[in-house]
Amino acid sequence: MYQHKNLAEGGWQKFSLAEQLGNIGSEISRAVNWQNKEPKFFNNAVSRALELFDLTLSDQRWRGRLFEIGRAREVFCDNIFGDKIYNTSLKDLLHYFDQFAYLAAVNRSTN
Repeated sequence: MYQHKNLAEGGWQKFSLAEQLGNIGSEISRAVNWQNKEPKFFNNAVSRALELFDLTLSDQRWRGRLFEIGRAREVFCDNIFGDKIYNTSLKDLLHYFDQFAYLAAVNRSTN
């Protein structure tokens, strides 16, 4: 069962890669905000981020970018569930994804 039902039913494919990754960053931002404060909200944000990662990885337009997207998901999972072998914080990941949100905003303002 999808939390982002409309996106899972094809809406996600209407977004550019920058918009998709920016939206993943929004969920990571929510996770950062709730980490060590409210486990339920933190876990919900993590679940939504993973769902958006998976929708992005299944988007056929990004076949040439799957390694990068998959690695970002791997680093995210390592931080949440793993041994933290990448030594990357959620705030580090947020900085990475914020660049895509910025690009998507710039693209919207120029179109």
